[in-house]
Amino acid sequence: MDAMGLEWLSASEAARAIAAGEISSEQLVEACLARIRSAEPRVQAWQYLDPDHALLQARARDLDHKEGRPSGPLHGVPVGIKDIIDTGDMPTEDGTVLHAGRTPHADATVVAMLRASGAVIMGKTVTTECATYAPGKTRNPHNPEHTPGGSSSGSAAAVAAGMVPLALGSQTNGSVIRPAAYCGVYGFKPTHGLIPRQGILKLSRSLDQVGVFARTLEDIALLAEQLTGFDEHDPDTRPRARIPFVQLAASEPALDPLIAFVKTPVWERAEDETREAFAELADVLGAQCQELELPVSLSDAWGWHRTIMEAEMAANFDLEWEKGRDRLSESLRGQLARGREIRALDYHKALARIPKLIDGFDEIFARYDAVMTPAAAGTAPAMATTGDPAFCTLWTLCGFPALSLPLMSGANGLPLGVQIVGPRGDDARLLRTARWLVSRVQAG
Repeated sequence: MDAMGLEWLSASEAARAIAAGEISSEQLVEACLARIRSAEPRVQAWQYLDPDHALLQARARDLDHKEGRPSGPLHGVPVGIKDIIDTGDMPTEDGTVLHAGRTPHADATVVAMLRASGAVIMGKTVTTECATYAPGKTRNPHNPEHTPGGSSSGSAAAVAAGMVPLALGSQTNGSVIRPAAYCGVYGFKPTHGLIPRQGILKLSRSLDQVGVFARTLEDIALLAEQLTGFDEHDPDTRPRARIPFVQLAASEPALDPLIAFVKTPVWERAEDETREAFAELADVLGAQCQELELPVSLSDAWGWHRTIMEAEMAANFDLEWEKGRDRLSESLRGQLARGREIRALDYHKALARIPKLIDGFDEIFARYDAVMTPAAAGTAPAMATTGDPAFCTLWTLCGFPALSLPLMSGANGLPLGVQIVGPRGDDARLLRTARWLVSRVQAG
């Protein structure tokens, strides 16, 4: 195989080529490092990167392969890790000066899973401050004057820029779906509790979810399949059979999926070209797409999400508030101050709404294979903001699996993402529906 352009191989292609002896992990990692050297001054996706350590891991994978030791599905493939996810051999600083120099003693569960699958942990990608709203240094690979989104900014940008084929992120509001949309890659936020969160900065137990980034749907399925499982240290995970994401996502649906186009109560925040683009997309899908209006009463869900998120953040960041609030951004101080004022009654009332909200979608998902809605209000705004997460809030609150698809672009040439959402626990079928939708759009 030609060594030129290895950095643009998909993870699936790279894993197959390494397994077949066509390329080595060292060659692939070196190609990615060369791309990083070229693009990083403009994109600034990395918080921590030690090229020698990455190459040492790659050589160890190659030696395993040469000596016939067992290899996993991601053997030799480099993966970027959001810098709120603990790595025992690298710093994890959470995007805040308060945690500068922090080096964990152990890997997060998801990092241990990646190592077990044979992956090379490339380095730590930039996160916004404590995975909240204050922008980090990362720029949008398509135009450095625009944001890559937040808070998984470095992960989305690194994948989009060809620095790594895969990366991990997290979402408490819109921090996987939005940056994936802005950077023009696939971003997947699974069902709440499907991927363990032990060893990851805790914002909100009720809302935090691990997510993944890739340049192909096959890669999304491949990475997700390695990360699902029960972890006794994460009380929201459950024992379950391993989900064959790759097989199910690649299978053909018995019938063409039926998609519900849902504008949601925040439709007025959508930019004009977003509205026009989704009207055209609905026309392309034809009879397989039906517009569905949600009840006006759902408008309260955005307030419930904020109450839960800010109350739980205030509890989880109590030490940072007490010891270093003056070194936090104005936006994070504001969130924590509001969270500290939330009454226990209001917090528990908001939590109690979630099961009822989920149940309210049963009828929709009994009829439709997926809900389609914007991933963000429009294309990536300027660097002063990480963008509006409002089109993700409802689905994060419910813990539904969601996927951002890089299907459209704006007049400015920047990506415009399509979000599809499925019922809890039906993640693999959502990926299958996404594959159908992408094929349908590409066919015209």
